[in-house]
Amino acid sequence: MLALRRLIFETARTTRGVGALQETLKWGQPSYLTPQTNSGSTIRIDQVKSAAGQYAVYFHCQTNLVETFRELYPTQLRFEGNRSIVLDVKDVLPRAELRHCVALALTYHLNKRKAVR
Repeated sequence: MLALRRLIFETARTTRGVGALQETLKWGQPSYLTPQTNSGSTIRIDQVKSAAGQYAVYFHCQTNLVETFRELYPTQLRFEGNRSIVLDVKDVLPRAELRHCVALALTYHLNKRKAVR
């Protein structure tokens, strides 16, 4: 979980348009928001309570983020519905794929605004 937290902050720092992240708790889960720029959709991380040894990166279920991730990484990542990427503590963290997914989430609103123009 700490490695995932670091990855989220590193990605925010190196992704154009994101600005400073705010770390807070939502529903008792560490959550990451972009209040300075409003560029992104909230990202949450937590253990999967129903599955020992698993944890997840949660995204707003009313976005198309997980659908997009599923198209980009159909075999590299595991998903739960339209809300999360599920990881296992025994596995190596798929850094490149997660970094890309986190960057897309942190720029979700920014990219939507660009598409409207």
